[in-house]
Amino acid sequence: MRGITLPSWYRTDYDSPAADRYLRGIRATGAEWVTFTPTWYQKRHTDDSLHTTEETASDGSLRRIVRRAHTLGLKVMIKPHVDLPGDEDRADIRPRDRAAWFTSYRRFITHYADLAADTGTERLAVGTELAGVSGDSADWRSVIRAVRDHYDGPLTYAANYDEYRRIHFWKDLDLIGIDAYWPLSATPTTDPARLSRAWKPIKDELAAYAHAQNRRILFTEAGYVSQRGATTAPYSWTVSRDPAPAEQAAAYRALLDSFTGARWWAGVCWWMWDDWPDSGETPVKLAYTPRGKPAEEVLREEWGP
Repeated sequence: MRGITLPSWYRTDYDSPAADRYLRGIRATGAEWVTFTPTWYQKRHTDDSLHTTEETASDGSLRRIVRRAHTLGLKVMIKPHVDLPGDEDRADIRPRDRAAWFTSYRRFITHYADLAADTGTERLAVGTELAGVSGDSADWRSVIRAVRDHYDGPLTYAANYDEYRRIHFWKDLDLIGIDAYWPLSATPTTDPARLSRAWKPIKDELAAYAHAQNRRILFTEAGYVSQRGATTAPYSWTVSRDPAPAEQAAAYRALLDSFTGARWWAGVCWWMWDDWPDSGETPVKLAYTPRGKPAEEVLREEWGP
């Protein structure tokens, strides 16, 4: 999978005039896949249900952008998210009534399974970074069975890099999904070789895990802000206020050089192409987007003809 995520933060984002431009930009990197992230919300981490808000991509806009992506020759993964207000972490979701929460969750995820089936979406994630509930294996197997009743394509779950070993339902899915935000360096660096050395023990561990589970591993997310220190905390939007596009580019190159060609590795979907106009809280020069930066050139070199 040569992929890039185009997330949404508002119900009409995917109908934005920028949508076609963003999709063409993604395709021009050599990407063959794009991931979309419709998001439902809950007000508190202990709530027993989730719901749409004005920040949830409308079904119509999602259907239309899937169609546009397919027209451009891009395959699609839909990776629905559940979020909390502000900067609260979805990994902290721990509902008071787990049975009620999973009933609500099945309604949520089968809704997108139907949409994925209707639009010819090529891959679906059944969940993303829900570490507070991902240990409830029997409930997840029930969710997965329900999804398969609605959608016939390959399924994954996007586990955070420090969560994936605690997942016990990988064999019910088609791919192991990992959001690959491993810290690679104690100090900022622009040296791809140094970063590749840091990946080596992680790669060895993942290869063994893929073999033990008899499943390939997909990096459902990986990304780096273009800030000094991005390689020390890839999961952070605010490592520093100092632009460091060379560090971001080095991290892109090291990941691709380290994993491309490994038979057990199913590819990567980079986080993320861009914020929508006027919606980004992080200035573009500091954000995760590779667009217009040396990291985009790395993608073109690695993925181009």
